[in-house]
Amino acid sequence: MAERLLIRAIKGGKTTKIVTLNGKKITKMPSGLEKLSGLHILDLKNNLIPKVCPEISNLTQLTALNLGNNCLEEVPEELKYLKSLKKLHLFGNRIRRFAPAACDGLENLILLNLNNNLLMCLPPEVSRLKSLAYLSINYNQLISIPRELCFLENLSELHLNYNQLVCLPEEVKLLKNLQKLLLIRNNIEELPEGICDLINLRVLDIAGNVIQILPPGFQNLKLREFYCERNPLLLRQPVNAVQQEDVWSLQEITSRFILNQLGERSFPMQAIECYPQIRNIMSQKKECAICGKFFLTIWLECVQFVPPSKKWKISRNLQLIPLRKLVCSYKCFNQHDSNLFGIAQV
Repeated sequence: MAERLLIRAIKGGKTTKIVTLNGKKITKMPSGLEKLSGLHILDLKNNLIPKVCPEISNLTQLTALNLGNNCLEEVPEELKYLKSLKKLHLFGNRIRRFAPAACDGLENLILLNLNNNLLMCLPPEVSRLKSLAYLSINYNQLISIPRELCFLENLSELHLNYNQLVCLPEEVKLLKNLQKLLLIRNNIEELPEGICDLINLRVLDIAGNVIQILPPGFQNLKLREFYCERNPLLLRQPVNAVQQEDVWSLQEITSRFILNQLGERSFPMQAIECYPQIRNIMSQKKECAICGKFFLTIWLECVQFVPPSKKWKISRNLQLIPLRKLVCSYKCFNQHDSNLFGIAQV
């Protein structure tokens, strides 16, 4: 049946630009595709196709391929030959994995739609999709995303709704052109501090996660829309606090001295550069929200409540945003302002 449907297109030869075989109950890709070397758009959605035929490698001028709502179980390796491909729709299949080298030749791909599949992870090779601007992986089973995804510097929209994500990599800060980030209905407990570096982010939706507190600097994002309903955000409620003594370890005392008293060009700091283990420890420094000095051990986690920007379109009834703040000692905490609160350990 598929072959009969292709007869007219094949007669057009290299002049045929578009072939649409939508909802024809096709169980395999039609033979004869290799004769359509000038094809630009191939629409095979809403069929029963389980795999891609090797002949598709001849469609080097193809710019849009729609295989949505079929029976594919992987992102096929044959796609690597489609050097001109810009839009790829693979939604509504049974995709669990990427075939090896599937991303190799798709350096011109701009849009990738993988909604409604069975993906639990993405391969690091996704970073090879250098031109990718729009990536949608809604309604899958993702439990994490690789840090390599954050190397896609042209990415402007990232849709990860209805997955099982528990966190985002700190490298998310590298997505400098990201404008829309959708994370609805995951299991995310906290957002990385790097998200505050996304200067072009305009829409952020974290509704339906388990986020209690947001990273410091979050209020400075230039958002237009921010949605956070159905998250257990911290509320400002009084509790009795137990004062404790400030007892520091020798490592903490030494680290604080080096971090706060010695200049970056001093001899000790130059010596530290020769010891990767020490350098790694120092790189984990944190800044006290009260005195501004650096420390290593998380001494006291606090929350500051700030009003959302008036420029944001926000979730209903969101009056205050809880921001995470760290304090280096109880001595500093006792000097805190009225808008900084310790977090009660339940």
